[in-house]
Amino acid sequence: MSVERGPISQFIEKNYLHFNAASLVDAAKGYEVHLDEGGKMMITLAGAMSTAELGISLAEMIRQDKVSIISCTGANLEEDIMNLVAHSHYKRVPNYRDLSPQDEWDLLENHYNRVTDTCIPEEEAFRRIQQHIHKIWKDAEEAGERYFPHEFMYKMLNSKVLEQYYEIDPKNSWMLAAAEKNLPIVVPGWEDSTMGNIFASYVIKEELKASTMKSGIEYMAYLADWYVKNSAGKGIGFFQIGGGIAGDFPICVVPMLYQDMEMEKIPFWSYFCQISDSTTSYGSYSGAVPNEKITWGKLDINTPKYIVESDATIVAPLIFAWILKQ
Repeated sequence: MSVERGPISQFIEKNYLHFNAASLVDAAKGYEVHLDEGGKMMITLAGAMSTAELGISLAEMIRQDKVSIISCTGANLEEDIMNLVAHSHYKRVPNYRDLSPQDEWDLLENHYNRVTDTCIPEEEAFRRIQQHIHKIWKDAEEAGERYFPHEFMYKMLNSKVLEQYYEIDPKNSWMLAAAEKNLPIVVPGWEDSTMGNIFASYVIKEELKASTMKSGIEYMAYLADWYVKNSAGKGIGFFQIGGGIAGDFPICVVPMLYQDMEMEKIPFWSYFCQISDSTTSYGSYSGAVPNEKITWGKLDINTPKYIVESDATIVAPLIFAWILKQ
């Protein structure tokens, strides 16, 4: 057992010996080897990982350069910031399985939007951010400038305008850590997030132009450029938390470059791990085993492949703890 490791790593190395537990350790060790050999890593965030406060461990991963790029849903992009500025106003509902339709309606009437056992407060979270991000959108448009969704969020965070509202230790916000490093982020399907809906409402009201926000196609081109510039040597690994668009969108950049751009020497993803509790079923992307991705030109036959079929809110912090030697 490695003596330089902390108690969490020592615990999982001693106890996590079989089944999904062993897969967790294998994936963590594979991630570490990939970095030690000079590789870079993309992390993809689906689900509600920001509301699950993954920032507590992910922010430190970013600060220690254990992640080179992130792909996330629009919800994960904004919900880390919402937790940063409205944490004390969140409402936990541990008996969420017992809620009746009337109970759910009452939460809505009180401006609480539920994510499993956690309710996000509309006024303190959504509206608090809205007033500041709207000004940044408007200022960019008037200056004839266009940016990606994450770049607008970085502008807001780096302006310090939200500091007055901080309700958690800023070191536990992964978006703050990312903004400080100007970490590349890809946000496919941003339009379906709360801030995306709000931006769309301004477009419909003709207060903003849709073109002020860079699009998903531009995100793919941005990712393609980044991949080409960073895939030499050991290459880029793919650490997928959950399924859905956060994973499916960026993993496709490799077959696009190879097949559509005819870059026949573009490297495959050089490490792959997915944490998911989605079962393998007919046509399910989230439940597909990694080998299926070989046929789509995403992974090589020799790419190290791992799948941990468990709850990402439990698994991801443990793997990150191993990488951070905690």
